[in-house]
Amino acid sequence: MLLLGAMAGMAGCASIGPPQAPSLELPKPPSDLHAARKGDKVTLTWTIPARTTDRQSVRYLGKTDICRSVAGALKQCGTQVGQAAPPADFEQAKKRSAKKLSATFTDTLPAALEQEHPTEFATYAVEVLNKANRGAGISNQARVPLVPTLPPFGDFSAQTTASGVLISWQCPATAGRKRDTKYLFRIYRRPESSTSETKIADLEATKCALGAGASDALSSTGSNTAADRGISSFLDQTFEWENTYSYRGMVVSVIEMAGTPAIDVEGDDTHEVKVFAHDVFPPAVPSGLQAVFSGPGQQAFIDLIWTPVADTDLDGYNVYRHEDGAAPVKVNSELVKTPAFRDSRVVAGKTYFYSVSAVDQRGNESARSEKASESVP
Repeated sequence: MLLLGAMAGMAGCASIGPPQAPSLELPKPPSDLHAARKGDKVTLTWTIPARTTDRQSVRYLGKTDICRSVAGALKQCGTQVGQAAPPADFEQAKKRSAKKLSATFTDTLPAALEQEHPTEFATYAVEVLNKANRGAGISNQARVPLVPTLPPFGDFSAQTTASGVLISWQCPATAGRKRDTKYLFRIYRRPESSTSETKIADLEATKCALGAGASDALSSTGSNTAADRGISSFLDQTFEWENTYSYRGMVVSVIEMAGTPAIDVEGDDTHEVKVFAHDVFPPAVPSGLQAVFSGPGQQAFIDLIWTPVADTDLDGYNVYRHEDGAAPVKVNSELVKTPAFRDSRVVAGKTYFYSVSAVDQRGNESARSEKASESVP
């Protein structure tokens, strides 16, 4: 019995091991920092650390230092440009969400910094601290170009025309532009039923500012039109009728450096304009109408032919006939699908006057063509 008790005591002592060092509670540095620039605003995003450097769950999260440098890579945070507070309910948020928690911070670039370093980059990093304001080092680093951006063009508007949605704007003065920087005017379109948008054009803003007429469209998704007195415009023809769209634009600064791809930075947006693309525009009026009688030896009839209408949404034609002094009457029961019609309901000794109209897929009807007449012997 004494021997068994001694052995049990020895086994109990062996299970206790050396005491563990307390956790330093240092959040693991983020590795997914991302920086995106729009105008003079740089938006930083990163994942909030869920683990400490000693692989423990983060319990006491402090503030996050935001670091910026124009002297190349950062070795440590150094001068801060701001701090991001931890989520107010960090512990509860971790329990509620199975996904990783993210954080954001927006930095405003000083105008002087852009002017002094127009061809250089700003480098960003963040350092997440614990409650005692201690951290384990900076995150990965993200860069944004410091090329100066321009304010948006004024008087941005859009209206529906027969040819498409005509977007126009007032060109600004050339003040603030850099000689070694290229400027574009970029236009986005978004359907009302969607949250995603499409870039529909990049236009050379330099020609706009010089009042040289039309801007050159660098996108094949539409065509541009000429304008005078510094006003430029773009004709969007890639939309679908009977839908509502929102348009916005901005001036884009583009810098090209030897050995590297071109870098562009979007400036601030114009106000957003909304357009209902309602098609109330009739197709072109048919032309070249001719009427020819045929009859000897067979049933009498008058053949009509005309030049086809080239509208892409053309659905067909209507044919109208009348006698001298009478009102025109439509003689076809259904739309005529080809630019030709045979009128077999003719009577000898009468003269008939014909005209033709075009109808699109939404029922818009053009004016009638010039008349053509033919007599039945």
